[in-house]
Amino acid sequence: MLDELKNIWSDGNEEERRILELAVAAIQQKRERNSAFISGFLGLKGEFIDDERQSYRFELPLTPFMHNSGRVVHGGILATLIDSAMGSLINRSLPPNQYAVTTELKVNYLLPGIGERLRAEASFLHRGHTLVVMEGSVYDDRDRRIAHGTGTFIVLSRNDRK
Repeated sequence: MLDELKNIWSDGNEEERRILELAVAAIQQKRERNSAFISGFLGLKGEFIDDERQSYRFELPLTPFMHNSGRVVHGGILATLIDSAMGSLINRSLPPNQYAVTTELKVNYLLPGIGERLRAEASFLHRGHTLVVMEGSVYDDRDRRIAHGTGTFIVLSRNDRK
C-alpha cells in the first residue's frame, strides 16, 4: 500500500495528488475534531451566520473529489453539503445529551456546480420536540443557487444508544 501511495505521488497527475492530500486532511480532521471523514474530504468548516444561531454556513473550495465524469459537482456531493449544513446547524443547537439524524432529504438540482468555491447554507423551517424540518441551499462562486433541499431530522437521546 505504501509503495502504491508513493507511486501515485511521484507518477500521478496533479488531480491524483490532490485526492491524496484530501485523504490526509480527512484523517487529520477526524482525529482532531472527531468529525466524519467526508467532512475532511470536503474541507467543511462552518459558522453561524446570525446572532440567534438559526442559520449556518460552510464555505469550501471546489476540489476534484467533488466532480462527476462531466467535470461538474456530483449530485450526491451537493446533497451531502445540504445535509451536512442542516445537520451541523441542528446538532450545534442541541444540548450535549441529544443529537439529530436525517430521516428524510429532498434535493432539487438547479444548475451545474462549476467554479472555484461553493457555499452551503441551512436554516430551520420548523422546530418540534422530536422532529425538525430544515432547508438548505448550495451556491457557486457567482452567488447562483445551484441546489436547494429540505430535510427532516429526528432528535434522539444519547442515553438511548446502548
